[in-house]
Amino acid sequence: MKITHPYTFNKEYQKAVAYFSMEFAIDQSLKIYSGGLGFLAGSHMRSAYDQKQNMVGIGMLWKYGYYEQVRKPNNELGVLNQEKHYTFLQETGIELSVIVHDHEVKVKAFYLDPKIFGTAPMYFLSTDHPDNDHLSHSITHKLYDDNLATRIAQYIILGVGGVKLLEALGHETEVYHLNEAHGLPAAFYLLERLKTLDKLKKQLVFTTHTPVKAGNEVNDPALLEKMSYFHHLSAQEVEKLVGFENGSFNHTLAALRMSRKANAVSKKHQQVSNVMWGGYKKICKIEAITNAQNKDYWTDIELEKAYQKGNSKAYDSRKKKLKVQLFEEVADQTGKLFDPEILTIVWARRFAGYKRADLVLRRMEQFTELLNGAKYPIQIIWAGKPYPLDEGAVNTFNHLVHFTRPYSRATVLTGYELKLSSLMKKGSDIWLNTPRVPMEASGTSGMAAAMNGSVNFSTNDGWVLEFACHGKNSFVIPEANKSFSQEKQDEHDAHHLFDILQNEILPTYYDQPEKWMQIAWQATEDVQKGFTSARMVDDYYKKLYAR
Repeated sequence: MKITHPYTFNKEYQKAVAYFSMEFAIDQSLKIYSGGLGFLAGSHMRSAYDQKQNMVGIGMLWKYGYYEQVRKPNNELGVLNQEKHYTFLQETGIELSVIVHDHEVKVKAFYLDPKIFGTAPMYFLSTDHPDNDHLSHSITHKLYDDNLATRIAQYIILGVGGVKLLEALGHETEVYHLNEAHGLPAAFYLLERLKTLDKLKKQLVFTTHTPVKAGNEVNDPALLEKMSYFHHLSAQEVEKLVGFENGSFNHTLAALRMSRKANAVSKKHQQVSNVMWGGYKKICKIEAITNAQNKDYWTDIELEKAYQKGNSKAYDSRKKKLKVQLFEEVADQTGKLFDPEILTIVWARRFAGYKRADLVLRRMEQFTELLNGAKYPIQIIWAGKPYPLDEGAVNTFNHLVHFTRPYSRATVLTGYELKLSSLMKKGSDIWLNTPRVPMEASGTSGMAAAMNGSVNFSTNDGWVLEFACHGKNSFVIPEANKSFSQEKQDEHDAHHLFDILQNEILPTYYDQPEKWMQIAWQATEDVQKGFTSARMVDDYYKKLYAR
C-alpha cells in the first residue's frame, strides 16, 4: 500500500512531512481524542488537506477511546470505557513488529482516506492483534492510560511503530514532526539509521505545549531503558547524548536537544518557554507558532453568510436559532429550559485546577443574584472532561453539578466532544476562559467561538494576548500582580470578572444590542485574520519545516 494524496501538492508545501500525535479530533464518530491537543491536531490535518500539503498524520487507534463521560445516579461524573468499532477505517494489511520491554509486539495499521472527513492521509496504529498477549493488547486500549508502564509502551508504539509504518509504505519522509514529546522514541529509532545526532536534527521538529515545568513528563531512565524506550541505546549512552536532569529523563528537554527546531503555541508561550528552558545547554531554537482552528469546520454557514452581508437582522435571528439548538441539548440532559433572549455564558474545556472552572463561585452572592436577576439575567453552562484520576478536577465537576441543581439558569453538561463543543460555541453569547496566568500555553476554543459570534471573556493568557482588544472584540480580566499568591490572584481575578460582567458586558448586551453585535462582528473579523489553521499550517511549513 502507498500513501495516496487526492491532490497535486501546492508548490509551497511539497516537502514530505509526517505529523505524530497521540490524539486527533477529526470527527465526533472517531473517538481517539481527549481535548485541546486533539482539537488542534484535527484542525491541522483538515487545513493540510485544504492547503494541499504533502503531509501524513500518524496516530493511535484507541480501542476504548479516552472515556465516555456519563452520569452516576446522582448526576456526578461517571466514567464508561466502551469498545469502539469504525467501519470507515481501512485495514492496510501491514503488520509491524515493535519491541517493548524486550518483547515483540505486533502492530496493525489502519488507514483513513482523506475524502472521508477532509483530512491529510492518516494512519492509526493498534496492538489489537491475535498474536499479542493481553498486556500487549492493552497498550492501545485507552488514551493516556493511568498505568505508567502502559503509557511508556504507548509512546514506543506511536514513535517507533509510526516510523516503521512509513518505512513499510515506502514513504520518503523529509520531516518528522512530534506534536508533544509522546512520540519521542521515534528519534531513538531514527538515530540508529541516521547514525549521528546532527543528521537526526535535520529531520526532526517538535511542538511543545506545556508552559509549566512540573507539567513536562519526567521518568526514571532505568525504567525507560528496561521498557526499550531508547531502542538499542543504554541509559548511559542516552545521558551522554542528551543529558539527564537530576538523574531523570525529561521528555521535553530531550526533544528540545534532539530537534533542529521547536515551536511554542503562542507568543506568550514562547516567552515562557524560553525562560523555562533557556538555562539549559544545547537546546534548539523555540519559535512561536500560535495555535488556530479550522474555519470551515467550526463556522455556522448561515451565520457566516449573514455576517458577510452585514445583515444584522438575519444574523440575530440565526444566532437565536443556534441558541435554541444548544438549549435543546440542555433540556435533554438536565430538564432545564433555557431562554434564547437571555445572555448565555459557556465555560467549556478540560477540567483542570489551573483553568478554574469554579472561579465565579468565589463571589457566590453576586453570582446567585445574577442567576435570579430580572433586569440583567444570565444563564451559564459548564462542560468538560476531567482526567478520571485527577481528584481535584473531578471534585470541581461534581461540586458544580450539585451547585447548579436548584438553579433553572445554570447547568453542567456531559459528553464534551466535537459535537457538543460545536453546539456550545455556536449557541453561546459569552465564551468564558479563566486560566490562572501564565499557565495557558495557547487555548483554542475561544477562536472557534469567536467565529460564531460568541464574545471571549478571558484572563490575559495564551492566544488572547495576540487577539483581544477590551470592549472592542472581547473582554479581558486585567492581570494580577505577579507577586500575588495563588489565593490572592484568584480573588483579584474573581473581583474583576464580576466588575466587568456587571458594569460592561450585561448593560451592553441588554441596553445596546447594536454595539454588542459590533463587538461580536469585530471578534469574527479579527479571529479570521490571524487565527485560522490555514495561517497556522502555512507557518509550520515556513517557520518549522524549512531549513
